[in-house]
Amino acid sequence: MLQQVMTKPGKIIFQNIPCTPPGKHEVLLKIIRIGVCGSDIHVWHGKHPFTSYPVTQGHEVSARVEALGEGVTDLRVGQKVTVEPQVVCGKCYPCRHGKYNLCESLKVMGFQTTGTASEYFTVDAGKVTPLPESMSYDEGAMIEPLAVTVHAARKAGEMAGKDVAILGAGPIGILLAQTVKALGARKVMITDISDIRLSLAASCGADETVNTMNMDFNQALLECFGPDKADYIFDCAGNNITINQAIRSARKGSTIILVAVFADMAQADLAVLNDHELDLNTTMMYRHEDYVEAIRLVNEGKVRLQPLMTMHFPFREYEAAYRYIDDNREKIMKVLIDVGEEK
Repeated sequence: MLQQVMTKPGKIIFQNIPCTPPGKHEVLLKIIRIGVCGSDIHVWHGKHPFTSYPVTQGHEVSARVEALGEGVTDLRVGQKVTVEPQVVCGKCYPCRHGKYNLCESLKVMGFQTTGTASEYFTVDAGKVTPLPESMSYDEGAMIEPLAVTVHAARKAGEMAGKDVAILGAGPIGILLAQTVKALGARKVMITDISDIRLSLAASCGADETVNTMNMDFNQALLECFGPDKADYIFDCAGNNITINQAIRSARKGSTIILVAVFADMAQADLAVLNDHELDLNTTMMYRHEDYVEAIRLVNEGKVRLQPLMTMHFPFREYEAAYRYIDDNREKIMKVLIDVGEEK
């Protein structure tokens, strides 16, 4: 079978490898779709802090069950599924206390261990989550990033009736705007420096959109929410400008949640963070319950994924997909790689 390998930053090859049959408690999957993530692009540019080369990518995925290993009874051949890409030890303190997304030995498929970018993929059955048959494979490949936003919203706290500001109208920012609205947020403001992205965010339900090239973030908070500003500010952009906008403009005593992955060392105004007694919270991936909730939100029509799907590329054109993203940053939301055929 064909497998993608990034041998070094900016270089992808394909190799033929044997298709491994499923062992005990394993499942063989026919990979159908893979979504390209911002973290994948960091790897492409050699800027992901926790990835070495060579690496086979692919962690946003939808697939079809091809074969079941011994002892697998809760899945069936032909079933539509997605994969939770964390590989954990199950023994450390976080794992023993239900926080396996923080495993002391955490590896993530496509970064520290082999990802799903191959025609077939053998995986532990416990990492496979069924999808509704009514859900498309395209949508299935976007459950992983949606689970990120579900986890982030839950990390913030009770969402019903809250005012929320989101920095960054990329895929995660727009998915988060939909998520917090679905969970009961009163009003959502999202910012970016791209009018194209902000227009899409508005079409997906953001109440207010602000281009921070044209309006100061603090002024935008005041105009949108009044003197009490926002209850929660989420940084989905992940750069020194946005994290400091959040810290310097947040209501005293309120909460900032860092969702984005910083590609470079951050320089944050910790003096203001301390002086204003702000809670700077962070969020790391997701757990199974976040996948379940993400699937529910899509299945019930509370989150729409289709507007964020920008373009498809054939499996062998992985490099072309990355170059397209680099050349069209302002217009790109989610690029999907077509690995296998739908039935």
